[in-house]
Amino acid sequence: MINFSIYYLRFFNILICILCFLNILYSYYFDLYLNVDSYFYTLIISFLPLFSFFFVKKNLLKVSIFTKIFSVILGYILLPIFLALPYYLSIYNITFLNAYFESVSGFTSTGFTIFDNIKHLDESLILWRSSSQWLGGLYFLFSIILLIDIFDDNLKKTFTNFLAFNSAEIFKQSLKIFIFYSFLTIIIFIILNIFDFRSYISLNLSMSLISSGGFLPVNNLEIILNSQTKIIIFSLLMLVSFLSLFFLYNLLIYKKKGIKFIQEDIYLIAYLMVIIFCFFLFVNKDINFSIILLSITSSVSNIGVSLRSSPDYLSFLFLILIIIGGSFFSTSSGLRFLKLVSLFKFSINEIISNAKPKNVYINKLLFSEKIMEKSDFYKYFLSILIFIVSLIILSSFISVSGLSFENSFKLSILTLMNTVNSHMTELSGIYFDQMSGLTKYLIIIFMIIGRVELLSFLILFKKFFFKN
Repeated sequence: MINFSIYYLRFFNILICILCFLNILYSYYFDLYLNVDSYFYTLIISFLPLFSFFFVKKNLLKVSIFTKIFSVILGYILLPIFLALPYYLSIYNITFLNAYFESVSGFTSTGFTIFDNIKHLDESLILWRSSSQWLGGLYFLFSIILLIDIFDDNLKKTFTNFLAFNSAEIFKQSLKIFIFYSFLTIIIFIILNIFDFRSYISLNLSMSLISSGGFLPVNNLEIILNSQTKIIIFSLLMLVSFLSLFFLYNLLIYKKKGIKFIQEDIYLIAYLMVIIFCFFLFVNKDINFSIILLSITSSVSNIGVSLRSSPDYLSFLFLILIIIGGSFFSTSSGLRFLKLVSLFKFSINEIISNAKPKNVYINKLLFSEKIMEKSDFYKYFLSILIFIVSLIILSSFISVSGLSFENSFKLSILTLMNTVNSHMTELSGIYFDQMSGLTKYLIIIFMIIGRVELLSFLILFKKFFFKN
């Protein structure tokens, strides 16, 4: 188990080393010497696990699902330690708990921050925050591939015709993810530059948008989005992390592979269009609709950023959109739209079948060739149940720390959905650096729980506590 975990995680240590090196180059090129030593130390420390190449052998032929789950969770605990070092070793006198909180928040693409004023940070550290989100988004996508055996067959068949992934298939799909993820990051960066965003701002935003991250390179979004055109472009780019990573690729080849490969994205686009139409129809016409559009796309993609002019009375609706989330194979979080649609259809069929037992009801979605098994629906229901229980537990603990129950409940939703607090959820005034140590530890734990498929924890729990 440990051998596989080391083998899996050291690839991300290589990426951390590369990010450190790039930050060192950036610091020297722009004469930013305040924190350059911290990146040198982080580079050296992050390089140490790579010596495992000499004594840990590659063995991916027979790896159990429990080992894979353990490795993914271990990565969410250990890798942020390396990402926390530039904060801790910087000149800003940040405690290790605050540094670890910031790194976990970035790595899980949540966006909670202990910094009250981003202006006080040097540009290299701001870039490091964005880089941690980019790395976390990539780690999340790799983890989906690794844990694909606990998901339904529909998801598997969008990647491979094999019953299970062997080492060659894992490498093939991981390489494809890395290429597409990097390519889309570059495309977002280029588009932002075309529409007159500063190159430095574009670089930070491209890494945040592709990973569904909530870190911004400025204090207020209004500083960046100072025109209606920029608001609309930024809103549309947030949809990159709402749809599947391979949506554009699958769209080009769907005639060859079939429409089932873009099935979920078709549902998501229809769902998004209905939401936008309803908001356009019923929201006060005195409000600039581009502001509403930004909040909608930010909610469905689980990014969470918004403008200060976002209407407060819509905060509950935005929270609902955050809970639903986006595509399964994207960097967004949430309970996932297609899961909820499938569960709703199954529930309706079960109710009607009791009223009309002679009729046959098929649990099959439009554009899909596969009839859903009951075991899949049980998984979906269990995921929702775990989310509700986690929400109650976290809300109770946070409310004890001094926040009102309403704010505790909202913050718990954002934590489990890995979405940043902002004006659209009426939580922009929460300052995490002022929270107690216990509250920070709890939020750290539940940010990780929210990022890992909740069902994974139950499977691991069953392995260690119910041997038979």
